[in-house]
Amino acid sequence: MRDFSSGQIKKGVRSIGFGGDGATWGNYGLVWRDAGTTLLDYGDTAYTNGNDFHFVAVGATSPALWRDLAVYLIAMTETTNDVQFKLKSPGLGPAPTPVAGHGTDNALFSKIALPLGHGVSAGILISYETSHFDASSVAAPDNTIRYETYWRPSGGFGIAWQPSKRWLVGFRALLNNDLERRTDSLGTTEGLARSVELRLGGSVSPWEGALIDVGGTRLEKRNAIAGTHTVIYEPNVGFEQALFTRRLTLRFGVDETSPTAGLSLKIPPFNLDVAYVRNMARSRVDELFGTESNSILATFTVDYGAIHRGH
Repeated sequence: MRDFSSGQIKKGVRSIGFGGDGATWGNYGLVWRDAGTTLLDYGDTAYTNGNDFHFVAVGATSPALWRDLAVYLIAMTETTNDVQFKLKSPGLGPAPTPVAGHGTDNALFSKIALPLGHGVSAGILISYETSHFDASSVAAPDNTIRYETYWRPSGGFGIAWQPSKRWLVGFRALLNNDLERRTDSLGTTEGLARSVELRLGGSVSPWEGALIDVGGTRLEKRNAIAGTHTVIYEPNVGFEQALFTRRLTLRFGVDETSPTAGLSLKIPPFNLDVAYVRNMARSRVDELFGTESNSILATFTVDYGAIHRGH
């Protein structure tokens, strides 16, 4: 579920639209540039088989503080419709079993960032996230299963270097930890679910208003209940072009294995970012929830700092 909500919020809708490279323009270390803004997020991932995941989030970034330090805080909630898929669990049987159910994911994130000088910026992410999913066997509705996650210390950090307006290089690390609990007809089982996501990327402006963004992602996941350990390496590639004195920006790219596109409309003090992703998180969830999906994500931002300065 988190790959359709909080995983995207951490990158930002602008970055998603041109390849999802959270190491560059979605780097935690650049949050200070958004000082004095508030935002509203919405996202929906709809599979062609009817499965649907959707989230809303609200956030704000403080005004510039000591040495331009800024603090960003965002709260998110994700829900689903009655999702149908196949699930493997001892209480359901020896083979993957068709189930139907729904879930919720709630999260609170804070990013703290500041410029360090000479084009270098650094930031950290502090995460609090919990979720649950309730399902029952399609063939035997009384045979139920519940997954719950309990928070364990999680977060990340990022560092970006922009030696000139033309170049930007960044690195970002994200470490997630959860205690997962599974309850079915055979009882309750607990275990840690951990992931380490590393991103490295660079961006160059070949001409006025244009950006070419190239990066890569390494994701390692361990799940004690499922007994799994996976490592994936995927690319992030994108292009962006600003038009009409940066009032309109168009972008497209590939986020791991998912084609992306997006646009931004800017009428100060307002800004709207919209992104589209085909088969979001395919490299992470495979075809667990369906073979094809379409995702729309949007962020509406208000620069309250500019409004205040205008008065």
